[in-house]
Amino acid sequence: MSGLAGRPGVLLMTYGSPASLEREEVRAYMVRVRGGREPESELVDEFTRRYSVIGGSPLIDITRAQGTALERQLGWPVEVGMRFSEPSISTGLHALRRRGASDIAAIILSPQYSPLLMSGYVRAIEDARQDDGAALTVAVADAWHEDPSFISALAGRIRQVLDTVQPRERASVAVLLTAHSLPRRVADQEPRYLAQLGETARAVAAGAGLVTGQWTFCWQSAGHEPGEWMKPDFADLMPQLAASGQRSVIVAPVQFLADHLEILYDIDIGAKEQAQASGIRFQRITSLNDDPLLIDALATVAHRTIGGPLESSPT
Repeated sequence: MSGLAGRPGVLLMTYGSPASLEREEVRAYMVRVRGGREPESELVDEFTRRYSVIGGSPLIDITRAQGTALERQLGWPVEVGMRFSEPSISTGLHALRRRGASDIAAIILSPQYSPLLMSGYVRAIEDARQDDGAALTVAVADAWHEDPSFISALAGRIRQVLDTVQPRERASVAVLLTAHSLPRRVADQEPRYLAQLGETARAVAAGAGLVTGQWTFCWQSAGHEPGEWMKPDFADLMPQLAASGQRSVIVAPVQFLADHLEILYDIDIGAKEQAQASGIRFQRITSLNDDPLLIDALATVAHRTIGGPLESSPT
């Protein structure tokens, strides 16, 4: 679409995080994530501990930094909206309206898109538009899992870590490309989403110059819900890698774009402990956060989603 009647804007959306490290705040956040179901007391205690260990999630601050960088690049108003915490999606849309934007590109900060997994974002947008008299036109971005700038950013991160390894040792380095695990029953309903994850992984591996057998796509951060979750999980792979002679591992998330609990605890603490217990040296790529290449990708997605004119960046 081109020739918008109104001013374009962007809403960056992601999960959110607890408002503080207080146990009650963590519990309230978990209730929202679980669709109103109360978590077990022991689970609340464990997640309160995890958030405390990492000093709280930086996700909201990072998302705001991404929004600031994207606004500078596009010249459009950009706001952020969290699905399970403040600032909410409704708060972000109202802010965009106050700033004069009327044609909104809503971008979920996951390059792969699943109509089932992302349906909560769409519902939140529709609820906010109804509350606001449907004054905004909002288009939700589809998948952007093979955007060249996004792929280049991840591949470059992997090459940076590989460059710290002695050339004679690189053959013994395993690269694990990870995504958030899913219940098997959900994954079975989303073949397109699974295909997108595989396409991202292959593109990143090729961009990083990884050869067949040097990298593996796997899952991380399986939930605490009953039933089968996707395999292989990176925890299961550590002993297998050690048994096959691998002595070093690099973990590179291909779905997560910013530091948060699943990066700072599940990988940096949990996966690292699992690797070290198997006698494997552990490294992780740095998260993209507000990397200029990621901002380039988001700008491309925003422009494609609503077709608005690119304006000069404010000085």
